[in-house]
Amino acid sequence: MPHSASISHFAAPTSPRVRVGKLCVAIQAGSPAEMMERATAALKDSKFLEFRLDSLPKPAAALPPLKKFLATQREVTAIATCRRKQFGGHFEGPLTAELDILCKAAQAGCRIVDLEVESAEEAKPTQLARLRAEGAALLISFHDFSRTKGLEQAAQWIEAFEPHFVKIVSTARSLTDNLAVLRLIEDRSASMQVVGIAMGEEGLVSRVLGPRAGAAFTFASFSDGAETAPGQVTAHTLHDLYRVEHLDQATRIFGVAGNPIAHSLSPLMQNTAFRRENVNAVLLPLKVRALDDLLTLVAELPLSGVAITMPLKQEVLPHLANMDPLTARIGACNTLRTGADGKLYGFNTDVAGVVRPLEKRLRLKGARIAVLGAGGAARAAVFGLADEGAEVFIVNRTHEHAVALAKEAKVKALKHEQFAKREFDVLINSTPCGMVGSKRALPIEEKELKAGLVFDMVYNPLVTPLLKLAHLRGIPVISGLEMFVQQGARQFEIWTGKPAPEAEMQRIVEHALHKRG
Repeated sequence: MPHSASISHFAAPTSPRVRVGKLCVAIQAGSPAEMMERATAALKDSKFLEFRLDSLPKPAAALPPLKKFLATQREVTAIATCRRKQFGGHFEGPLTAELDILCKAAQAGCRIVDLEVESAEEAKPTQLARLRAEGAALLISFHDFSRTKGLEQAAQWIEAFEPHFVKIVSTARSLTDNLAVLRLIEDRSASMQVVGIAMGEEGLVSRVLGPRAGAAFTFASFSDGAETAPGQVTAHTLHDLYRVEHLDQATRIFGVAGNPIAHSLSPLMQNTAFRRENVNAVLLPLKVRALDDLLTLVAELPLSGVAITMPLKQEVLPHLANMDPLTARIGACNTLRTGADGKLYGFNTDVAGVVRPLEKRLRLKGARIAVLGAGGAARAAVFGLADEGAEVFIVNRTHEHAVALAKEAKVKALKHEQFAKREFDVLINSTPCGMVGSKRALPIEEKELKAGLVFDMVYNPLVTPLLKLAHLRGIPVISGLEMFVQQGARQFEIWTGKPAPEAEMQRIVEHALHKRG
């Protein structure tokens, strides 16, 4: 990173008084009119907006309507950005044109102008002096679109220009990259206004927790599909789901870890429960490529607990200080809690997700229950139901897998032709058949559906092909939604020590699934 010999001449004047919120909504558009429409719509989420003038074919054309907008919306604090193409933006003009647009944006009422550090380096002292003279606060930014490295050097490079705001943006390739960004914020926020973000899906932690660590603010998109950077989430999501303005040092941090994880409904369910029960906590989706990466984040952030998905349920077992008996017997852990000693304790709430809905409807002791499948989900059902005294039968496409699981759990395995001749009190589907995106056919034929109750562990879609078939036959059903909520409710209880608001958790997840259609 180069340093200009004459940087010492760039001493900042007294900092302009700029009121900023925790959440800045980035606005990009295809035309000035669309930009103003989006800015108006964004005001419901935040009065702090970034105008990405470089997203327009002719940035200067937006300045008159921008001036009019800011004159009528006095409560708005605006950042003007016109990043050049070679530094990650869209503006194809030279430095002089970029500086001219930023000067005019300041004249139009933008309280902050964002200049990339490479342009600050290239500019003459007189050019920067002219930009400062317009009275807007100067934000100087650094972007690394490939990795998270050298953040300290980037900060020093920017600080030499003595801006009012220092903005460091990297790209997260792992969860632990968030730690480097959050450390930078914590180290610098006492002496300056700093913004730090790691882009990409793995970088969500930095976007949500940056202000908690001391960042001046964080960025959000106007809507889904209108992101100005990889991994950016909507203002509505940051405001409503993660309550970014309310997070503080006392907020306990939880996660749901897996890959893929973006569409998990666990953050919605658990954050709704935290809010309902006045628990100062937030749960974040964590995209995990390697267990070691997750364990480092758990230890150093630190995380108070994590919900984990396959294949992590088995991989994590050697790293647990202790585990509940069910986890030990099943050989799978889906819930971590960090103890006061900093060690990890493992639990399995998948069993509760199966047992709780069933025991509300029938006596499990002696009940004849057929389980379709012999994978990870089946293990929880088979062991849990056997413990309750049910007579469990496993049916699987690969019969040898059913036999192996049956031997472990001391239950029975049936070949498909044997299963087809029998009747059961309950039929449970633990396979992904019927799940959104799954092309696999139903594991049974219509004539083989001979049960008093049908339970499908798949919860997306709400009504699976198997449940539709059961409805047609007049057979009562339990949807995977109920299992998902029950295992999540047990996680909430393990993490907080409080009873879970099950009805509210079910309502919010059901509503979300209906919206997904």
